[in-house]
Amino acid sequence: MPELPEVEALALDLRGRLADRAIVRVDLVAFSALKTYDPPLSALEGTLVEDVTRHGKFLDVTASGLHLVLHLARAGWVRWREEVPSLPPRPSAKSPLAARVVLDGGAGLDVTEAGTKKSLALYVVRRPNDVEGIARLGPDPLSEAFTPDVLSGILAEAGRAQLKGVLRHQGTIAGIGNAYSDELLHAARLSPFKPAGSLSEEELATLYAAIRTVLGEAVERSRGLAAAELKGEKKSHLAVHGRTGLPCPVCGDTVREVSFADSSLQYCPTCQTGGKPLADRRMSRLLK
Repeated sequence: MPELPEVEALALDLRGRLADRAIVRVDLVAFSALKTYDPPLSALEGTLVEDVTRHGKFLDVTASGLHLVLHLARAGWVRWREEVPSLPPRPSAKSPLAARVVLDGGAGLDVTEAGTKKSLALYVVRRPNDVEGIARLGPDPLSEAFTPDVLSGILAEAGRAQLKGVLRHQGTIAGIGNAYSDELLHAARLSPFKPAGSLSEEELATLYAAIRTVLGEAVERSRGLAAAELKGEKKSHLAVHGRTGLPCPVCGDTVREVSFADSSLQYCPTCQTGGKPLADRRMSRLLK
C-alpha cells in the first residue's frame, strides 16, 4: 500500500511531468472507482494542471481550480505513459486499469489497481476538504505543527488502544499505514500491542524521533525517483515489515509475524517485546 513517503514522492514526480499541461479527457474504466458526480468528470476536459500535492495518502491534482483526487488504497498505482492509445480503453474485468488521464501532446497517466478486491477511489471536487477522508485527516507527521506535545495528546486520548492501530488511524495521524507503523515501532523499540496511553516520557520522545526520522529519511530517499522506481526503493529499506523469518538488521533475531483477517504485522522480539514472541492477536493479551 502506498504510504506517506511514496505518495509524497509520487506527487513530486507528477508535478514535474504535469505542470502547465492540459487535460484532454479522463477515461473512466472502473466505474465503481469514481466517488463523486458534481462536478462531473467531464469538467476536467480542457483544464490546465497547476499543481500536484499530497494530503495524507491522498494524491491531489489541481487543474484550473478543480481537484482530481486519488486514493490508491492497498493495490493502486499511477503509471506515466509517454504516449497513450488514441481510443478510450474498454472496461475489462481482466485489466487492472481503473482510469486514464489523457494530456495534450498524447502523453498520459494510467491509474491501475491490482487484485480482485477493488478499493481505489477517484474524486472530482472544488476543494480538497470536499473529500470526507481528507476532511477527517489527523495532523501530518512531517509538518511543523506535529510536535512532541501533539503526539503526547494523541496517545493520551487513545488510552489503552494498541499503539500500532493508533499510528495507522488516518483520523489520528495522516499518512502512516501498515508498513511504516511496523518500521516506526521497530525503530522506537516498542511493542505494537503496547497501550498508547502508557508510554513513559522517554518512550514518547523515542517514538517521536522515530516518526520524524524514519518517514523523513524515506521521503528524502524517494525524491527524484520516477514512479516506477518507488516500490522497489521502499521495499529495499524496510527493517521488519514484509521480512518474516529473516534476521533483524539491528540485533539478528528472527523477525516474527502476527496475522489478522486481512493484514499482518511484523516485529522483532528482542528489539520490541523483551524477547517474548507475540501470540496470535485473537488469542493473546496485550503485551507491553
